Amino acid sequence: MTLKPLGIFLLALPLAAATVRIIQTNSAGDDVSIIDPVTNKVVGRITGIEVNHGAAAAPDGSRFYISNEAESTLDVVDGKTFKVIKSIPLSDHPNNLGISKDGKRVYIAIARGAGAVDVVDTVSMERVKSIPVKGPQHNTYVTPDGKFVVSGSVRSKVLTVIDQKTEEIVWTLELDKGVRPMTFVTNPDGSTKWILIQVSDFHGFEVIDFATRKEVNRIKLPDTPPGKVAIHEGGNISHGMAVTSDGKTLVVNSTLNSSLYMYSLPDLKLLGGADVGVAPDWVTLTPDGKRAYVANAGQNSVSVIDIATRKEITRIPVGEVPKRNITAVY
Repeated sequence: MTLKPLGIFLLALPLAAATVRIIQTNSAGDDVSIIDPVTNKVVGRITGIEVNHGAAAAPDGSRFYISNEAESTLDVVDGKTFKVIKSIPLSDHPNNLGISKDGKRVYIAIARGAGAVDVVDTVSMERVKSIPVKGPQHNTYVTPDGKFVVSGSVRSKVLTVIDQKTEEIVWTLELDKGVRPMTFVTNPDGSTKWILIQVSDFHGFEVIDFATRKEVNRIKLPDTPPGKVAIHEGGNISHGMAVTSDGKTLVVNSTLNSSLYMYSLPDLKLLGGADVGVAPDWVTLTPDGKRAYVANAGQNSVSVIDIATRKEITRIPVGEVPKRNITAVY
């Protein structure tokens, strides 16, 4: 069996082709919710991880990797029993994480200290290095083609791109605001075309051209509609994005408006939006790109959105303050 983490860019697999699970961390609790997107029910729980943050899945389905903020560890979870089998000490307090396409490396954003991306070898289950970067790190990703690790700092406002094979920094870019969630738009050959970045105190996202390493566009999300209460809680007023498997639609959370907005790609035209729960913080998609699962940090729930109709299908109760989530296929 092969399991693939799909939190930011999804492979074109039909939903019925394999078992699909939404892995939902709950940042103010000690459990991780496992959702079946066929029934839209919580079908399992990983317990005993206090202040869990980021999640990744091994390609063979044998393990989940969860960043543990309370203990500053990467917790390794058995994929069948959902039990923690090892806690790997990190260099400092972690935030989000990413995994290499072959599953041999996990890259963890270290949110305290001078700044680092910790590297865990999943064979030895040990931290093997820390890559020094500028400023405490918030989120770490692996590009859809697997060639680069991309990390960002809120404090230093620096985007860092690392060669995945050599694990050396190849370029950096200082933005005008803190670097928060990202997603990727690809070229026809699968290489990275754009990095889309949500930044501090901006209700929208920036578009960074990967080849030229420059900002080429900045998109502002809709204003709060009349009669709707603006929400000022959570990490940022816009937090969480994803691209559908066909590369044609971008979905973007608005924490401010408690909404999920859809944009066409590559022209970045607003298609519309859907109301979700309070303070959406992250979003992941089903492999067919038809549904979005939005973590409502202010309401302890996950909204399920039909992307074509832009309607909420249901709302799933989960743990305390849900934030990062991923889609796993096996």
